[in-house]
Amino acid sequence: MFQQFSFNHVLFMLTGLGWTIGLAAIALVGGSIAGSVLTLMRVSSNPFLSRLAQFYIFIVQGTPLLVTLFIAYFGATYLGFSVAPLTAIAVAFSFYAAAFLGDIWRGAIQSVPAGQREGAHALGLSRAHAMRYIIVPQAIRIATPPTVGFFVQLIKNTSLASVVGIVELTRTSQIVSNATFKPLEVYLTAALFYFLVCFPITLISRSLEKRLSV
Repeated sequence: MFQQFSFNHVLFMLTGLGWTIGLAAIALVGGSIAGSVLTLMRVSSNPFLSRLAQFYIFIVQGTPLLVTLFIAYFGATYLGFSVAPLTAIAVAFSFYAAAFLGDIWRGAIQSVPAGQREGAHALGLSRAHAMRYIIVPQAIRIATPPTVGFFVQLIKNTSLASVVGIVELTRTSQIVSNATFKPLEVYLTAALFYFLVCFPITLISRSLEKRLSV
């Protein structure tokens, strides 16, 4: 006997939406930390560090996120560690986000005109001080819109977390759909929730592009 699709089901899906936003936030924070390290490695004058970071970015960007999730979840178990699904998801999403954010931020830094670096050098600034006071502030302006846009992609990609048992929005939608046999109504509601979260962020990204003249 199937249930009627009701307000209680919508509330249950909203709890999944909370997990969706939380997972995306975790990935953004973790990915930002690791992505900062990758960015510094990519723009480093040390060719070994730069190529090591480039190799990591190529591997992760060339691997489907779902495969990365499986490796993080089952790989730890294979090595004898018991890892909670949320921990595996957080690690996998952070590694995934780091590869893209590192590339976005590397591009932003390298897009700052070379004359800025030459001017800093003429003023007697060290490489570190030139990066801190001249290059990075300009790079942040360039990198902000694509970083915000990437956050939208992270929110959508959290739907893959359901494969390892995380009950986020897509998973709650599956559960409600199975209980009510109203897949169209349920998934239209889920799509509305995704839209209500992602659309304002997209508008912010476009507004930043115009405001920052990127």
